[in-house]
Amino acid sequence: MAYQTIKAKYVICLTAALVWMVISIWLSLPWYHDLSQVIGWPLAIFFISFIAIIPGYMNAFVISSLLLDKRPPNLRGEHYPPISILIAAYNEASDIATTLESIFQEDYPNTVHVIVINDGSRDGTASIVRQLIPDHPQLQLIDLQKNGGKANALNHGLKKCTTDIVITIDADSYLLKDALRHLVGRYLSDPTNTRAVAGEILIRNSRENWITKAQEWDYFLGIASIKRVQSLFQGTLVAQGAFSLYDRKTVEALGGWPDKVGEDIVLTWKILLAGYRVGHAENACAFTTCPNTLMKFVNQRRRWSRGLIESFKENWPILFKAQKSTIYIWWNTLFPIIDVAYTFGFIPGLILAGFGIYWIVGPMTIALIPMAFLLNIVMYNRGKAMFVQENLHIRKNYLGFVFYVLAYGMVLQPACVWGYVSEIFNLRKHWGTK
Repeated sequence: MAYQTIKAKYVICLTAALVWMVISIWLSLPWYHDLSQVIGWPLAIFFISFIAIIPGYMNAFVISSLLLDKRPPNLRGEHYPPISILIAAYNEASDIATTLESIFQEDYPNTVHVIVINDGSRDGTASIVRQLIPDHPQLQLIDLQKNGGKANALNHGLKKCTTDIVITIDADSYLLKDALRHLVGRYLSDPTNTRAVAGEILIRNSRENWITKAQEWDYFLGIASIKRVQSLFQGTLVAQGAFSLYDRKTVEALGGWPDKVGEDIVLTWKILLAGYRVGHAENACAFTTCPNTLMKFVNQRRRWSRGLIESFKENWPILFKAQKSTIYIWWNTLFPIIDVAYTFGFIPGLILAGFGIYWIVGPMTIALIPMAFLLNIVMYNRGKAMFVQENLHIRKNYLGFVFYVLAYGMVLQPACVWGYVSEIFNLRKHWGTK
């Protein structure tokens, strides 16, 4: 394939998505007409547009972008600088030792300082870390007596950092042996205005039950692919706290991690608003523990959705920033509307279809299946290529995939709506370190 500039790829992807949207609207005209006879034109336009047309446009853009994403490999022979790792830990006695052990086994070719901030844990987290310090002099413990939240803990750790690069890792994560080298290598290889790089988050406890099995596919297909596309066009929107790299001086200049439920997304948007780039290292893998009950999953996604609204409140001028990544910011303004349409339109429509009433879910909805199938195939192939490179194997998780494709959104999107409402009406916030 001939070399194409980022600008050319951007234009191609936008054109492909717009063509798909125009064709979709044309094919949906009978659907608009029939549904309007039942619920009126305003609601018909709302539900069809935000259930089918706009998501289809986004999917077409993502597919085109993934097909055109041919990023260069990390530079070889680059000097790797010393780094600091911050781990905010709250009641992590069951996982903190294995998380630290994975860091101690890294093949990173320079000094790795590790700072664990015990955020008022009520279990043995602090004592476990203390026992490891004599054998690992690069390990340091900050023992906070009162739980103050993840942002507060990270900011305490930031004050102790002297290296130019700071990496955050969740206390229940496990790194592949080359994860740090790949993450820092991507940072050194990316454009010079890059100030953060998100790692690749995969599921550590995917075999527990149906909800963790489904999340395995969400992280492997959906979340990873979106980050790849966003990185291609100069702006990954979330350098997640679970495993990401930051330029220390930039974080300090922006005031550190904000005291928010979504401290990582708010900080990432601050970095983008300041005119910097945020990248993504798809082969820097960290396996994290995901929610293993339905309520924990709902609360996590509710928290993430609140973080999105927090980001808009804190960084609204980013909507008018002249950069390629701004398109994703505008997409994020539509996600709450899409989630509302799905929750109050598609899910009731699916129930009605079970009784033979095909107002919303019917033949035209089925026509969306080929697009969804193509999207998942493209995302799967990109993820598989990275797994092969890292000598990983995609396990046969058929049950999780079926639930992910057919029913995941029925739990995810109502949870997101709950989060949006919670933040808009400023309901009480609950968060510890995680």
